[in-house]
Amino acid sequence: MVRHLTITVSLILLASGCKNLLAAETKSGDARDIKPNILIIFTDDQGYGDLECYGSKTNKTPRMDQLASEGTRFTNFYSQHVCGPSRSALLTGRYPVRSKGWGMPADEITFAELIRPIGYQTACIGKWDVSNRKPIIDRMPNAQGFDYYFGTLGANDGGRVAFHENNEPAGTTQDMGSLIRLYTDKAIEYLKSGRDEKKPFVLYVAHTMMHTIIDASDKFKGTSKGGLYGDVVEEFDYETGRLLDTVDELGLRDNTLVIYTTDNGPWNQPAYTNRKKGHPQGSIFWGDSGPLREGKGSCYEGGSRAPCIARWPGKVPAARVSDAIFATIDFMPTFAALGGYKVPDDRVIDGVDQTELLLGGSEQGNRNTYFYQGNGVRSGKWKYLQSKHQVPGYAQDKGRKEVDELYDLEADLGEQTNLAEKHPAIVAELKALTKSISDGR
Repeated sequence: MVRHLTITVSLILLASGCKNLLAAETKSGDARDIKPNILIIFTDDQGYGDLECYGSKTNKTPRMDQLASEGTRFTNFYSQHVCGPSRSALLTGRYPVRSKGWGMPADEITFAELIRPIGYQTACIGKWDVSNRKPIIDRMPNAQGFDYYFGTLGANDGGRVAFHENNEPAGTTQDMGSLIRLYTDKAIEYLKSGRDEKKPFVLYVAHTMMHTIIDASDKFKGTSKGGLYGDVVEEFDYETGRLLDTVDELGLRDNTLVIYTTDNGPWNQPAYTNRKKGHPQGSIFWGDSGPLREGKGSCYEGGSRAPCIARWPGKVPAARVSDAIFATIDFMPTFAALGGYKVPDDRVIDGVDQTELLLGGSEQGNRNTYFYQGNGVRSGKWKYLQSKHQVPGYAQDKGRKEVDELYDLEADLGEQTNLAEKHPAIVAELKALTKSISDGR
């Protein structure tokens, strides 16, 4: 009798366990089975500490803060440390040592090229910056998987941008204060009338601001406490709010994964700023790295650690802060899991599938390392930098000596205490890991 009772109870528990397991699998499966729309909002040279939800005491960013409360805010998210390489990494899931940055060759495969054949429509609006800033047709957006393109092929360093619509020239402007609204208007126009409502979409909006010769529109100029840079940050916040409102008004909110991040740290080197030719009076590009060391171009955290917020109502946990290591190179394989395409197997893909991290099924995700453009590597809490940095001339990396560096990022986020001499075994291990990634292994 006892034996039969034990068997009966065991079967009930097993059935209950299977039911719970099935429910968990169904919940996870639901998110994977529904192909979401994907909206990527990508700013330029915005600092880790520029938004209120990332610690700014100066800039008012209510819409980005709202986005963070509705989704997950990542605190250990990485782009690359300069703009062209950051874009090629995002598009291909490969570190720039492989995807070639500004000079991304035509045979690189973007996530747009992979997701379009499985039924997605694709659009890119804004700064492209991976065709050497030239109209090289087989390296422009239409040839790299995007059905529609409007934007500029390069940066605005000279205070002027030239637009292309698809492969054709579409005018120029010297009004840098018009660009945030222009790109937002184009994105809204696409959502309202430029797509097939029966198909899912990927919309990649890559802003020119806050790069180099910044400017705000008359509506925002002089309205913030942060000078002209603050005006630009707050205008971006407002315009992004308009775009998100359009998503809601069109009934797209519940099935749209919104990702906001930036390409690299703020361009905050004063020596370079002061010698910039043609720089308008008062137009100082001076983002805030928050607690991080240095800014754009640097191999310290201020160069490549970026703000990142993801929202997908009912799928991505709301009001969550994640300290998992995550990167733009992870988007391509993550979109593969969500959309249903196959990741290329004929080349090294450095990104990893972070679907479970996004959906809240994993706290730490699938990444424990991050590679700093050939200069070193992070593994868990440890960050190693080799003795000689390969960084642009404007990246001063103030106070740096040509020695190996090792930092405990959990205890020393500002990278002030070099522990290399105290931990030679860790240095040797991470130096070997740096070489293996550089060699493509």
